[in-house]
Amino acid sequence: METMPHRQLGNSGLSVSLFSFGSWVTFGKQMDIGSVKECLKYAFDHGVNFFDNAEVYAQGVSEELMMQGFRELGLHRNDIILTTKFFWGIENRINFKNTLNRKYLMQAIDGSLKRMKTDFVDVAYCHRYDPNTPIHEIVFAMDQMIRDGKALYWGTSEWPAIAIDMAYDFAVENGLHRPIVEQPQYNLIHRDKVEKEFKPLYEKMNLGLTTWSPLASGLLTGKYLNGIPEGSRASMKSMSYVKEEIENQENQKKAEKLSAISKKSGISMTHLALGWVALNPNVSTVILGASRLEQLKENLEVVSKMKMITELKKELDQI
Repeated sequence: METMPHRQLGNSGLSVSLFSFGSWVTFGKQMDIGSVKECLKYAFDHGVNFFDNAEVYAQGVSEELMMQGFRELGLHRNDIILTTKFFWGIENRINFKNTLNRKYLMQAIDGSLKRMKTDFVDVAYCHRYDPNTPIHEIVFAMDQMIRDGKALYWGTSEWPAIAIDMAYDFAVENGLHRPIVEQPQYNLIHRDKVEKEFKPLYEKMNLGLTTWSPLASGLLTGKYLNGIPEGSRASMKSMSYVKEEIENQENQKKAEKLSAISKKSGISMTHLALGWVALNPNVSTVILGASRLEQLKENLEVVSKMKMITELKKELDQI
């Protein structure tokens, strides 16, 4: 396998692997510590250094499993870039759910660090935008997190461009730590946010992107071309919105077009979809998810196919 390429994480000096590994949906639900360790080891051994997590994934269990896995594998904390995200909350009480207020953020980071048994995360994200908390309160809280040494950088996930712009301007004007990265969904189905809405921010603040769902929850692998298989993500009750997206006729047509390019080129739909996301120079890292080791192995093989996929970019853009 070819060497994993690295890119800078937005306007920072941090180098991240072009493909990374995340725990959403899988850790603590579909995977126990044994399979978690297998995947973490394989990812790390194949050049992945960026690992994505969030407080709300499996209600905190995902954070515990990831760091337990790294400890049992004997990996040094400084070998990995560790992240988490805050917004949804895992305590069922007022001021601790669906918010970015200072009270919640200050205690959420402490909760995550305790579960992960570590002193700091490399990147802390605001997992959604909170219109009820003033931008200045959010920026001051995230700046405090960094000054306290509990996080090294901060960013956003699924925020509107206008809110990122406001947070950035407030941070610059007041000498506070600026957001450096956004985590949006980006794939051949969902393109507008990354390619249009965020466009001014790449030039203005060198916004980095750690993108999720490169395979559109499996739609772009081809496994849903003939209905929804038992045990797949779209068959899970908690993921009903994925089912709607997969059954959408327009989306099905796009998957069929990708399938045609795949048959013609001899490159799998999975590799074409992953490689296409990585070809966007504004993408810092493409987050991969896998519920078993075989999936992760297959996904990471895309690194050796990037040259061939580059030659198909124009055709893929037309989907």
